[in-house]
Amino acid sequence: MLPRARAAVQAGRPLTIVAFGSSSTEGAGASDDAMTYPAQLQARLRQALPGLRVRILNRGKGGQEVGEMLARLDADVLAERPAIVIWQAGANAVLRGMAPESFSAAMAHGIARVRAAGAEVVLMDSQRAPRILSAPHYSRFDSALHDLALHARAPLFSRAALMRAWEEAGTPNAEMLSPDGLHHNDRGYACVAAALSRAMQDAVGPALIAHR
Repeated sequence: MLPRARAAVQAGRPLTIVAFGSSSTEGAGASDDAMTYPAQLQARLRQALPGLRVRILNRGKGGQEVGEMLARLDADVLAERPAIVIWQAGANAVLRGMAPESFSAAMAHGIARVRAAGAEVVLMDSQRAPRILSAPHYSRFDSALHDLALHARAPLFSRAALMRAWEEAGTPNAEMLSPDGLHHNDRGYACVAAALSRAMQDAVGPALIAHR
């Protein structure tokens, strides 16, 4: 599902990924910059792709919703000419009471701009946290991202599904969240990075085998 990235890996070209989003990308709740999900994902992909230059740039800014992200898309994301943009969005739209329809329209516009610049998009939905789950209509934003992914044929990395799987395996979501009841803690970010690394390796598919 990431053919351009797969081609880059097969050709041995440097792989630049931009992690774009708000506080979950920036790393709120992490004890150190090295414990954010982008930093841990970079370490995992470098290990999986020895000899290939993998660079993940953290372009998360806490508190932003999609309109504010779009305002910095050119300077913070597209200027880096990434192969992949991992776009985490939705939580602040939920917490601010943004209309799901406005959210979807703005996201679709942003996805089109990223694609026009030659990059692929991986969408990331919101974590299962008390502050989000208590907000009205939060599920409509999950549905909006799911529909966007289908329409744009873009991979959706679902933290909602991931956290449900953690609970089913016996790990309460509270153990993956920081004391603020919203953001991941170090353990949560580590598990997000591990799952995302596996998903991205699967998406690149035969290219990984060819490069090893």
